[in-house]
Amino acid sequence: MVGSSLAQALTNEHHEIDSGIEEFTAGLERGEPIGVLAGPLRKAMTALRRHIYLEEVFAFPPIREGGLAMPIMVMEREHGVLWRQLDALEDALAGFDEAEAHSSDRAALIGACEEMLGVLESHNSKEEPIVYPRLDTELSVEQAAQLRSLIETGATPSGWVCARAGEA
Repeated sequence: MVGSSLAQALTNEHHEIDSGIEEFTAGLERGEPIGVLAGPLRKAMTALRRHIYLEEVFAFPPIREGGLAMPIMVMEREHGVLWRQLDALEDALAGFDEAEAHSSDRAALIGACEEMLGVLESHNSKEEPIVYPRLDTELSVEQAAQLRSLIETGATPSGWVCARAGEA
């Protein structure tokens, strides 16, 4: 991340998250064992939760104050959808029994991942050109330094949940 803009650093995270989910679904389609595939998916899921945390707590507030209240509201609503999808996918993984699984179980996991990727594609296609360019111009030097540090080393605090996780 050194030398890259905040916008580029967060865009890179989008690509890494997408890749982890895509790697999981491709492996499922090839018939690989869930136990082998779950690692990259869980890593992507943890990264997505952390990414949402960074945006909602550190990136969005100054941008909202800078005049983008409506786009930020849309981003947060979509974060809630993603959060619920992550919860459902975690439950599905926890309840998956390789020995008793049927092809329909694999198909359901693939479908859930593809649905999440669809939401991510729509979300990212708005967030990257509308919200992210403002990060490098509207955050104070201190805010930018804090966000940069958290992108590099931060973690989601235990128990933190995104603002719209409970909405249906």
